[in-house]
Amino acid sequence: MSIVSSASGNLVEWYDFYVYSFASIYFASQFFPSDGDIVAQLLKAAAVFFMGFLMRPIGGWLFGYIADRYGRKRSMLISVFMMCGGSFLIAILPTYETIGITAVVLLLLLRMLQGLSVGGEYSTIATYISEIADKKHRGFFCAFQSTTLSGGQLLASLVIFILALYLTEDQLKAWGWRIPFAIGGLAAIVVFYLRSSLHETTTKESRSKKQAGSLMELLRNHRKAFFLIIGFSGAGSLIFYTYTTHMHKYLITTSGFDKQTATTVMTTALFVFILLQPAFGALADKIGTKASLFMWSVLSIIFTIPGLKIIGNTNNMWVALSIIIGMLCILSFYTSISGIIKADMFPSFVRAIGVGLPFAIANALFGGSAEYVALGLKDIGYESVFYFYITSMLVIAFIAITLMPDPQKNGYLQKDEIQ
Repeated sequence: MSIVSSASGNLVEWYDFYVYSFASIYFASQFFPSDGDIVAQLLKAAAVFFMGFLMRPIGGWLFGYIADRYGRKRSMLISVFMMCGGSFLIAILPTYETIGITAVVLLLLLRMLQGLSVGGEYSTIATYISEIADKKHRGFFCAFQSTTLSGGQLLASLVIFILALYLTEDQLKAWGWRIPFAIGGLAAIVVFYLRSSLHETTTKESRSKKQAGSLMELLRNHRKAFFLIIGFSGAGSLIFYTYTTHMHKYLITTSGFDKQTATTVMTTALFVFILLQPAFGALADKIGTKASLFMWSVLSIIFTIPGLKIIGNTNNMWVALSIIIGMLCILSFYTSISGIIKADMFPSFVRAIGVGLPFAIANALFGGSAEYVALGLKDIGYESVFYFYITSMLVIAFIAITLMPDPQKNGYLQKDEIQ
């Protein structure tokens, strides 16, 4: 029940965060008028999306500190409350036509609030589930963090898809885009209730330690783990957002699909991706989490460039869907166990901040900027450079994984059980 309650909250938080990206193709013109230039409008919307990511390191530090010093449960409750408020306010936000540039400023501030919230959500959930999961099936259970993260994306995509069936494009642009944000705010209230019944995994002794949640302790005694996480998470975040949030726009602006077809392709692909997570988590329980990361980095280095080129040059939705699913299969070697492998690199009193801060930094720099960099390069006629950028980051990830100690032999989660 604890895994279900914590994971359901994760789903809603990520739905609230990602619905912005999927809905932006409809509301971009309401906040960023640009003489009908869709790429320019999407670039501005992506810039606001990126600013939300820039708040995630602060969220990773703040909520990591709260989780290590005051408990995982308190951190998760505050996080979902902030996300809920942000979604409700975006749902009722006046547009540029009504209040001018103030609308853009308010949208930016609300996205920053949500970025702060989700920056803490990842670290606390990864830590919490890894601490309550059964040792022999830890990969399988921890994969539900990724399942619900991707589930949030799928839910956001599905809501937009359903709205597009019943509303015209003009209606979606005028007011229909507000509906997904209102839904997210209401769902977050339910999650707050579910999380209030969770039990705490940290002990009073652990929370009362002077070093608990200390940034200085993290950087002084766990510096190597900190930078290794940035090394492989940078590529993981970049390729994750390329094949999920940005891919929707890539299918429209590069492949030439209409919005409805692109939404159908991405909804289907994300549904398959969700189903893959527990299977790849269980596989990691058999082959080891480090071996799983190796598989991801090597296969991604080989197939990223040809995969993106095929998708960009096809006008067949089934070809595009097949390639996207294939790349998401490779990505699942990473996403299914990304939370547990980070949690295993830190002792309990700095685990949440250790998981959250380096990941949030990598996520903000490389994941949050993925859409902006891709669209920016496309705008100046160098879209293919983005493919090589991803591959370069994957090479860095491979090196970081090589230098990483094997969690199966000397991971901190195993040490916690012995103690």
